[in-house]
Amino acid sequence: MRMSELDTPALVVDLDVLAANIEAMASIAREAGVRLRPHTKTHKCPDIARMQVDAGAAGITVAKLGEAEVMADAGFDDLLVAYPIVGEAKLARLRALRERARVRVSLDSVAVARGIGSVGSAADPVEVLIEVDTGHHRMGRPPGGVTAQLAAEVAAVPGLEVVGLLSHAGHAYRAEPGDLAAVAAREADDLAATAEACVRSGIEIREISVGSTPTAGAVSGAAGITESRPGTYVFNDVQQMRLGVATEADCAARVLATVVSRPWEDRFVIDAGSKSLSSDGGDGPPFPGRGVLAGRPDLELDFLTEEHGVGHEIAGGWDQDGGQDVGGGGLEVGDRLEVIPLHVCSAVNLFDTAAGVRAGVVERELVIAGRGKVR
Repeated sequence: MRMSELDTPALVVDLDVLAANIEAMASIAREAGVRLRPHTKTHKCPDIARMQVDAGAAGITVAKLGEAEVMADAGFDDLLVAYPIVGEAKLARLRALRERARVRVSLDSVAVARGIGSVGSAADPVEVLIEVDTGHHRMGRPPGGVTAQLAAEVAAVPGLEVVGLLSHAGHAYRAEPGDLAAVAAREADDLAATAEACVRSGIEIREISVGSTPTAGAVSGAAGITESRPGTYVFNDVQQMRLGVATEADCAARVLATVVSRPWEDRFVIDAGSKSLSSDGGDGPPFPGRGVLAGRPDLELDFLTEEHGVGHEIAGGWDQDGGQDVGGGGLEVGDRLEVIPLHVCSAVNLFDTAAGVRAGVVERELVIAGRGKVR
C-alpha cells in the first residue's frame, strides 16, 4: 500500500527519519559516556523501543505502570518507572512486575517511599531515585540540603534502596533556543550540589539521571551525569522545531489528513481535529498555528475542534527558519496534508497504530500498545 491510499486521519512514521533520530541520540550518549534510557511515553510502541535498545539503549523509561507492563510483556526487563506509585492496587502490580523485570521507581516523598518499601525486602530492596526540582516546579524538592534530607529519610524506610537522583528539565520548553545550554548547565550544577549534600548525609549516590530532549545534547556530558532519559527525540515535533533542536525534516511522525471542505476562498477544513492531534502544546512564532503543515508554508492551521482542523491559505508562509516564503495555493477537497503535531507525545496516544512508511510506501504497522495506559 502507498501512503496515499491510507484512510485518514492516520498516524504515519517515516522509518528512515525515525532510525536517524534514534542513532543520533544514541551517538550523543556514547560520546558523553552515559547510559541512554529513553522515555517511551512518546511512542508507547514496543517495536520502537526495541529499535532504541538495539541502537545501544541500556534500558527504557516509562511514565505509568500500565506502560511498564506493556513493555515487560514485550520482553523488556530493565525498566524505570519515572512516576510515584501510590495505592495498594498499584503496589500489587509493582510487586508482580518485579517478578519478571528489574524495576526502579522515582519518588519525592517519604509517604510514597513507605508504600514502595512494602513491596521490597532487606534481601531484595526496590531501587528508588529521588526526584530533584531543578526548575520545572512540577515534582521534587529544591536542590541541595532539602533534597539530601529527604534522601536520608527515604533511605531509612525498610524495603528500598536509594540509588540516585533524577530530574526533568521540563522548563527548557519555556526557554529561548539560545538559553538551552544554560538551562542544562544549571540542571547539572544543581544535581552535583545535591549529590554532594547527600554524601555528607551518608547517602551514596550511584546514579544521576536526567531527562529532556531539548537539553539532552548539552547536559549528557556534564560531570557526574550517568544516565539520560530523552523521549520526544524519536519523532520530534513543533516544540522541538521552535527550540531549534529539530527541523521539519527531523519530524518522523505526522498525522495524515484529508481536506474535507473549502467553505471560503481562503479557508480549508481537514478531518483531523483535537481527537487526532490533541489540544496540547502552545503555538506562536516562528511556527504559528495548531500544528505545522509539512511542506506547505502557504497554509496555517488556525484552530481545532474535536473532528475538524480549520485553517487558511496565506499569501506568504513561514518557512522552518522563520522567514517568509510565498506558498503554492490551489488546495482542493480530497487533497492530503501532513500535520506535524505541536506535542507529538499527546497525539500518538490518540492512535491504536501507526503506519511505518519509507519513500511513500507503507512497510509495516507499528502498534501503539501502550496507548491509554494511564494507570
